[in-house]
Amino acid sequence: MHIQIALFDGFDPLDVIAPYEVLYAGRTASDGAVTVELVSAEGPREVVSGTGGLVLRATGALDLEHADMVLVPGASGRIGEPGEVPDVEMGAGEWKQDEFIPVLLGRTLNTELPALLKQAMDDPHIMVATVCGGSLVLAMAGLLEGRHVTTHHLGLDMLDATGAHAVRARVVDDGDLVTGAGVTSGLDLGLYLLEREVGPRIAHAVEELFAHERRGTVWRAQGPTPAAL
Repeated sequence: MHIQIALFDGFDPLDVIAPYEVLYAGRTASDGAVTVELVSAEGPREVVSGTGGLVLRATGALDLEHADMVLVPGASGRIGEPGEVPDVEMGAGEWKQDEFIPVLLGRTLNTELPALLKQAMDDPHIMVATVCGGSLVLAMAGLLEGRHVTTHHLGLDMLDATGAHAVRARVVDDGDLVTGAGVTSGLDLGLYLLEREVGPRIAHAVEELFAHERRGTVWRAQGPTPAAL
């Protein structure tokens, strides 16, 4: 299983690093059955994050002929010109990310990423996964209508507005689409993907290595509808 994590300008570093490290450890634990790389729609380049101008290198282009899974992170930081180090100072300790994150995510609509993600969503052999605001990238591109998904709690209303079925859960499994909620859910998402794709023993070994216990029940549209609690 080859996983490509799609970087874009303004990405949230933890949305990328958390699942990357989990999946990379899964590569070792599975004796190479899992591979993961950082890519971008534009090809190899330095990609500036939205937090403090941290730079990660995309080592290749998003290539759907070779990817079994595409993972899309969310964004972080304040609005600035593309390529600038975002200004993260809000004053008085207040950081209103819900005011500017949608704008940063919306900038991806002016790149080749949405078209590539549509191809991935249309391909039955490719799984798409997201962390935090990554699902909003898909939603803004009109790719989530009727799908069960999650995102950061501040973005759940946006998902509903695009025709998706927003679920308040840490991880939501909707078949060929698996989404994670807030930023640190990338750890849980990565571990769940290992369990689902290569088995619980591999996932457990990585969980032990990272000393991290997954949180919450993975939500699926299965079983009886619960009564009001």
